[in-house]
Amino acid sequence: MSNLFNKVSIGCSKLVTKSYSTSFSLAVKMLAPSIRNAIYSIYGFVRFADEIVDTFHNYDKEYLLDDFEKEYYKAYQQKISLNPILNAFQLTVKQYNIDNDLIQSFLKSMRLDLTKLNYDKEDYEEYIYGSADVVGLMCLKVFVKGDLDSYNTLKEPAMRLGSAFQKVNFLRDLKEDIEVLNRSYFPNIDIQNLNNISKSKIIKEIELDFKLAYIGIKGLPKEAKFGVYTAFIYYKCLLNKLKRTPSTKIMSTRIRVSNSRKISLLAQSFVTYKLNLM
Repeated sequence: MSNLFNKVSIGCSKLVTKSYSTSFSLAVKMLAPSIRNAIYSIYGFVRFADEIVDTFHNYDKEYLLDDFEKEYYKAYQQKISLNPILNAFQLTVKQYNIDNDLIQSFLKSMRLDLTKLNYDKEDYEEYIYGSADVVGLMCLKVFVKGDLDSYNTLKEPAMRLGSAFQKVNFLRDLKEDIEVLNRSYFPNIDIQNLNNISKSKIIKEIELDFKLAYIGIKGLPKEAKFGVYTAFIYYKCLLNKLKRTPSTKIMSTRIRVSNSRKISLLAQSFVTYKLNLM
């Protein structure tokens, strides 16, 4: 029966992924079946923590996040949790030997969102590391299946990819972050009066992250390469759309990539991958 419960737990993480992110869900489908469930479980864990700090405004967020963390460690110790998201995640942590310091760094960044509204350069880099880079490293642990040499070789590009994804999200979500959460991540930039010069500075920073991340994508195992490349292409497309969008419009609306465009990008990515043009 435990195998059935574990299957249900992973199914819940998959449902969370599909419900919260059509683009990421599509990319996960492009991974080899042998590693998809582990990535679903990682996404489920980080998404629930992020939901606590970003959307549960009528509840005690600090208590919920503390309880979420405590329940995870109970699950890890007992090797089971009746919370299916935590149960699936602890299975993946054990199977792929995901370092606890990665989990702690992630939770530390989530706690910053409870109180911190503005970031200087040092805070910004710490937040990016904990909220995005370590998630990339958790996924990398799955992709290399315990190969420490591969992990160390691909570690920096994986962090750069996580950084790029997060920064694109920050730029896309500026309106909501300011109006709903009263929060600003980019340091030394007057976000409420964003102009094209400031936007260009942010774009160049993200483009450098993508450039360095691409080197690592080419070195990924075949089970992971196409799925990660799919996500890479989608976020590059979103960045290019943000680049073309006037800063005033970014501050007034949330820029999206249409579903039809996502399908087109997937087809283009498949051809590039199959023809070994990466």
